[in-house]
Amino acid sequence: MLERVTHGTVTLVEGARGSIRFGFTERTGGVSREPYASLNLGTHVGDDPDAVAENRRRVLAALDAERLADRLLMPNQVHGDEVTVVSTGDADELARVRDEIARGADAIVCTARDVPVMLCYADCVPVVLVGEGGFAVIHSGWKGTYAGIAGKAARILAREMGIDASEIDAYIGPHILGDEYEVSCELMERFAERFPGIDASAGRLLDLSRAIRSSLEDAGVLKDRIVDTQLSTMRDNGRFFSYRAENGTCGRHAAVAVMA
Repeated sequence: MLERVTHGTVTLVEGARGSIRFGFTERTGGVSREPYASLNLGTHVGDDPDAVAENRRRVLAALDAERLADRLLMPNQVHGDEVTVVSTGDADELARVRDEIARGADAIVCTARDVPVMLCYADCVPVVLVGEGGFAVIHSGWKGTYAGIAGKAARILAREMGIDASEIDAYIGPHILGDEYEVSCELMERFAERFPGIDASAGRLLDLSRAIRSSLEDAGVLKDRIVDTQLSTMRDNGRFFSYRAENGTCGRHAAVAVMA
């Protein structure tokens, strides 16, 4: 269902459904220098903007979408639960969406063809939802996870496509795993009250992907249609950027999708 594939210099953990291609980038194959080496896709970390632009071009080229670079949507991520919808690739619609995501959004639901969507990560959880005729790309940090952003996006995607959420495939990408992510006792208790399977009495290690799966299932996504890569950004720091492993100074990998 997902495959690790190298296109030129860029490696993606990627998948496809119909005319939709999507993937999770790795950190190698770009032009950024330390401490952002090498395929940094975030402009907000202090990297050379020209290097980031070239890195993004390479990722789009890996998905055969380089010609769509001027239509790329990348929201200003604010660790919330705001979901933006783009339904056409018309210039007015893209202008509206860009204005909206500049104010802050952590998920984009897209039913438009030839509109690539990319969100960045470095320990937070990337989620991609795919259906017949649309997709969603989601940034789910602890705040977004607690707010149920993945389930919210699944409901919106199902509505926009006119299908049942049970027809959606969900993919959870590389992130800090549940046996690595230590949080406060208070936060553990909050999650335990909200999500089944989170046990605050067992310690302070929080499994965000467990909570995300619960949120998706509550929205109607079938359990056996949720794929969790269980790839660790901390243990696999050579493949992915990790904010914690790199003491707060690092690049950003991404989840990206496009529908032809």
